[in-house]
Amino acid sequence: MVHKKIIIALGLLIALLAACSPGVAPVRGALAPDFELQQISGETVRLSDYRGQPVLVNFWATWCTPCLIEMPAIQERFTRFAPEGFVVLAVDNDEPLDRVQDFVDEVGLTFPVLLDPGAVVQVQYQVRGYPSSYFIDPEGIIRVVHIGILTDDQLDDYLSQIGVE
Repeated sequence: MVHKKIIIALGLLIALLAACSPGVAPVRGALAPDFELQQISGETVRLSDYRGQPVLVNFWATWCTPCLIEMPAIQERFTRFAPEGFVVLAVDNDEPLDRVQDFVDEVGLTFPVLLDPGAVVQVQYQVRGYPSSYFIDPEGIIRVVHIGILTDDQLDDYLSQIGVE
């Protein structure tokens, strides 16, 4: 009986360690991990819904000054290139809806802003700093991972790498 309990305990320990160990962060050249989140409007969005389109997934937070600085440039590119199929998915860092909505209204964002309760997708993508941007081509492949604020030149260069010009 003791032997069986030890085997069960070891099995549980192995499962716990597997669940807690960090996975491999999404990298350039890999298929972007799919996720499903709700927009601030309540509509559900899946990354895979945008297969066939170039996508910028931007991880950010309302308290992040570099995020505030780069958002107008991202909004401008979205406005210019959305008619050609370009998509921006801005994933907030597990903040209350009212705080996120205030930020969106203040900055005038029109692209989908997603809530990430518990920062589940941010853990999945192993976000290490804000802002973090993943530029994904129409086939769903990550072409660029950029941590930190984007300059206009970097943004334009990275967009061209996913077919947005």
